[in-house]
Amino acid sequence: MKNVENRNRKFLGSFIDISSLGVIGILLVLITLLAIFVPGHNFIRPDNIKNLLSYGAEFAIIVLGAGLLMIAGEFDLSVGSVLAFCSFVFVKLFSLGINPFLVAIITLICGAVIGMINGLITTKGRILSFVATLGTMMFWRGITVMASGGAMMPSDTSEFKFFTSVFIGEIGKIFQSQVLWLILFAVILGFILHRHKFGNWVFSTGDNERAARSMAINTDRVKIICFVIVGLLVAFAAIIQTVRLAAFSSRSGTGLELEVVAAAVVGGTSLRGGKGNMLGIFIGAFIIVIIKNAFVLARLPYEWTYIAFALMIMFSVLLDLLIENSRKKVV
Repeated sequence: MKNVENRNRKFLGSFIDISSLGVIGILLVLITLLAIFVPGHNFIRPDNIKNLLSYGAEFAIIVLGAGLLMIAGEFDLSVGSVLAFCSFVFVKLFSLGINPFLVAIITLICGAVIGMINGLITTKGRILSFVATLGTMMFWRGITVMASGGAMMPSDTSEFKFFTSVFIGEIGKIFQSQVLWLILFAVILGFILHRHKFGNWVFSTGDNERAARSMAINTDRVKIICFVIVGLLVAFAAIIQTVRLAAFSSRSGTGLELEVVAAAVVGGTSLRGGKGNMLGIFIGAFIIVIIKNAFVLARLPYEWTYIAFALMIMFSVLLDLLIENSRKKVV
C-alpha cells in the first residue's frame, strides 16, 4: 500500500509517467511506419485521418472509463451491449418527437443506471465483475435485439443543426466535435485520477482492497462510481455514434469488449488493478484504432484484428510481469 501512495504522490504533479512515454513511442513508430509503407499514402490522406479521429474519439471515450475501472481492479464486459441498448433508447425516444437534448439526457441516465446495476451486482452480490458483466452483456444484447426486432432503424437529427453540431460538428477539414469531447473527458478523468483523492482511492482499491478498507476507504462505493462512469461514457459514445451514422443497429458494439480491454492494457493498465495512467489509456485507444485502420487499408480479413489484439494483450501482460519482477528484485 505504501508503494501505491508513493506512486500517486509522484504522479500528482503530472499525468505522464515512464510507461506513458513508452506508449507514446509505440504510437509514433506505428504512425511513421504506416505513413511510409501504406500504398498511395492512403493512411495520411485527410479523409482517412478524419475517419480515424471521429471513430477513434468515440472508442477512446469508452476506453477512458473502462481503464479507470480496471485500475480499480474490476472489468466491464457489457460495454458493447450497453452501447447498442443506449443507441436503441436514443433512437426510439427520438422517433417519438421528443426534444433531442432531452433524449440525450435520458440516454445518459440510462447508461448511468446500467453502470450502477453492474456495480451493485459486483460489490453487493460479491460476484466477480468478469462473471457479472458477462451476464449483463448477454442480457442487454438480448433485450436490444428483442425490442428492435433485430432490424436497423433510421435516426436523422440533421434538422436539429445545433444539436448535431454539438456532437459531430465540423471543426476545420479534419477535426470534429468528438475530438473535443474526448479531450474534455480525458482531462477531467486525468485530473480525478492523478490529482484528486478519489484517484488515490481508485489506485488503493485496485492494488490491495483489504488494505484500502483498513484505511477507511469505502471500496464498494469507489467501484460503483467507476462502473457508473463507464455507463455514462458508453451512453455518451452511443449518442455520438447514432448521430454520426443517423441509424441504429442491434449489432452495434459487437466485439467491443476485447478491443476496450486491449486498448487499456496496451496503454499500461494492469489486468490485476492498481496500475495505470490516463494518458497511456488515451494513447492505447488510438493504437488499437490505428491498427484496425491499417488492416482495412491493407484489405486483410477483419478476423485478423482479433488475433492482433490477443497477441498485444498477452505481450503487454508479459511485459508488465517482467517489469514488476525486476522491481521486486531491485527492492
